[in-house]
Amino acid sequence: MDLAAAKAVLINAGMSSSMPLYSGLSLSALLVLQVKQLAAYLAEQEAEQAPQFQYEVATVTRVEPVGLCDRVCVDLCSLLQPGEGMLVGSFARALFLVHSECMESQYINSRPFRVNAGAVHAYVQAPDGKTAYLSELQSGSKMLVVNAAGRARTAMVGRCKIELRPMILVEAETEDGMHHSTMLQNAETVRLIGPSHSSSSSTTAGMTPNSSSTSSSTGSRG
Repeated sequence: MDLAAAKAVLINAGMSSSMPLYSGLSLSALLVLQVKQLAAYLAEQEAEQAPQFQYEVATVTRVEPVGLCDRVCVDLCSLLQPGEGMLVGSFARALFLVHSECMESQYINSRPFRVNAGAVHAYVQAPDGKTAYLSELQSGSKMLVVNAAGRARTAMVGRCKIELRPMILVEAETEDGMHHSTMLQNAETVRLIGPSHSSSSSTTAGMTPNSSSTSSSTGSRG
């Protein structure tokens, strides 16, 4: 749905194991079932160590075209599921959950590895509580993929595409009266995730200004 109708987006405002792993371990002699069990075990261990983000509900108060800017598309080496994306914002204290391009549309085929993340100046959430500028990302960089429930996992960047594109400024207000913003490409394939945990609550970036109730998560950095 578009922002004028949904009026809600997510903002973020605010491998360990007892089983020894050996480099050079050959799995060729293991049964398929054992390989699957090992993969499941490693995924479980990673999930247990992954950070959990808490979101706040924010109200979209301003959506305004700002002209052409350098936009960053992040292509990851992992496939993203509906409801997953990257936390991006103009200020590290509050990051918007930008959905991946995993959804089919009449404009473009699904690209579940891609996040059209925003302008080059924006912060993006990285592992270990760190942030990076979108302009700094390169092949091999590790980033956090986060879903609408706040569960995070690490993914590697395959490539980044920086291109001149028409952009919009999105501003949202949290319950404490603070205003937060990000810049996104003005395109129907760009979505922000709303407070519902389903992908149907996402809102598209080609929209008109309106008072929009959204979910957000804030951090401690400015």
